[in-house]
Amino acid sequence: MRDDSDGGTGLAARTAEEVLAGYLHQQSADFLRSLRLHRESGSDAEGAGEAARQLRRAARRISATLHTFRPLTEEAWADQLLSELGWLSGALAREHACAARRDRLMAALQRLTGRGERNERNERGDGGDRGELGDKGARGKRGDRRTARPAAGSSAATSRGAYAGSPLGPSAASSAASPSSTRSSSGSSSGSSSGSSSGSSSGSGSGAGSAAEADSDGALSAGAARAGALLDRQLTLARTRAHSAALQALGSSRFHAVADSVAVLASEAPLARTAADLPAAEALPPLAEQAHRRLAEAVAGLPLSRAGYPYNAEALSADHRQDAPWHQVRLLVRLSRYAQEVIAAEYPDHRLAEAGRALEWHRDAAEAAAAAAAAARTPRIAPSTAYALGVLHADQRHQVEAARFAFGRVWLARVAERTA
Repeated sequence: MRDDSDGGTGLAARTAEEVLAGYLHQQSADFLRSLRLHRESGSDAEGAGEAARQLRRAARRISATLHTFRPLTEEAWADQLLSELGWLSGALAREHACAARRDRLMAALQRLTGRGERNERNERGDGGDRGELGDKGARGKRGDRRTARPAAGSSAATSRGAYAGSPLGPSAASSAASPSSTRSSSGSSSGSSSGSSSGSSSGSGSGAGSAAEADSDGALSAGAARAGALLDRQLTLARTRAHSAALQALGSSRFHAVADSVAVLASEAPLARTAADLPAAEALPPLAEQAHRRLAEAVAGLPLSRAGYPYNAEALSADHRQDAPWHQVRLLVRLSRYAQEVIAAEYPDHRLAEAGRALEWHRDAAEAAAAAAAAARTPRIAPSTAYALGVLHADQRHQVEAARFAFGRVWLARVAERTA
């Protein structure tokens, strides 16, 4: 394992003030550059969104640096700027979060009902028929296609059952496809045996199962359409309000004060006098190690032993108190990553970055599940709509469970690497 006692070669023969000031100057310049791009984007929504993302990125890094290395700064000034940057990041993040949540839930509804897969299969099938068969060949093979339709229908039922979020996996898809095949085989055997009672009872039983399956699929499809319209309406309204709030924040005197403080930070970082005298290799690594230690203590409080088993159903309950410790760990992972950037940018911790992505996946799934639950509490909605929203909520809570499982594997692998 690499020795980080000196924080990396970038700290050699440098003072703490030089390292911190250089990093803060760079992030402040990125902040001001992103602000200029946001103002110049005008009606370009995509450009404005990218500029806002870069603005939040720089603000997060400045805030994290001021928080982790607070003893080396002018604490009163750092605390004030820290709170103001947190307000700005939150105001700019809401619009993007609403848009991403809407896209996530719409895609999940498409996946759960199988409409996206059916559309893709239809497009591929139509294109193949047009590309491979001419008019005469198509007329010649029309009977063959009619004969092949039942097999195609059974394969479509299999694909509908084997969606990615199913807790039963592909076995559920094969069992969902079995009633049709049983019905066809029992029908043929009853015809050949002159209508025996066993063949007819088998056909009626499989027909009842197929009808129940069709009713369930139909209820989910009908409810999913209404649920999608309801979610689209609610999340679009939330995004519009967040956009208006972000524009109001960017035009406020409070934001201009924050921009002025960052502009000062770009040229002169208000650091403590002791930072100019302390060697960077002695002053910075202990503070970064505190951030790593707080992260390790928070992870130790998570139920990783239970989360290490797939489909453990621990995350299926929508309890905010259960999600809060994981959200706190996500923030601590971010602080630890940014502290590593300050002291040893040339040695990034890829495992820590991967753990952060898993926890961001966890946050997005938890917030999407909360949005589905909130939509289900809308008064006077149809039962099929409530049913579809319940299925969607359960699917997103399964995603929460999968994210916890992924984080546990990454974290344990990281611990094993650091102790090796």
